[in-house]
Amino acid sequence: MAPMSRLRVGIDLVQVSRIAGSLAAFGDRFLTRIYTPTELGYARNEPERLAARFAAKEAVVKVLRPREARPEWKSIEVRRDPDGWCELSLTGTAARLAREQAIDSLAVSLSHEAGLANAVVVATLTEGHDREQETEARRAGRGSTNQ
Repeated sequence: MAPMSRLRVGIDLVQVSRIAGSLAAFGDRFLTRIYTPTELGYARNEPERLAARFAAKEAVVKVLRPREARPEWKSIEVRRDPDGWCELSLTGTAARLAREQAIDSLAVSLSHEAGLANAVVVATLTEGHDREQETEARRAGRGSTNQ
């Protein structure tokens, strides 16, 4: 019998003015701390697009449910396909958390209107993965139980 999948959903809502304010106050320092070069290539001067990408990063964190350190902002990247849809790419800590939790895939939807930007992230997880068992194994120094 093939393994069953579970879903996990993360959602976030961001005021565009909050991102515009950070951009005005901190400029490139803010941009390069939060966004990847690919994201900046598409959204650098558009606070609405930056806010939607920030919301996506927050929604991914909600899906990953880190118990300790949060993933670095740039380890979560929103990529825009030439046909218009967006995809997520995880590296570093974000990718490790996804692997540890048996997250098979992520889907993202972004929107912005009337001064707000939002993102919804849906993750599929392999059924049968036990996060508590994984966490206890790490604490005990036994490595991953999902190898």
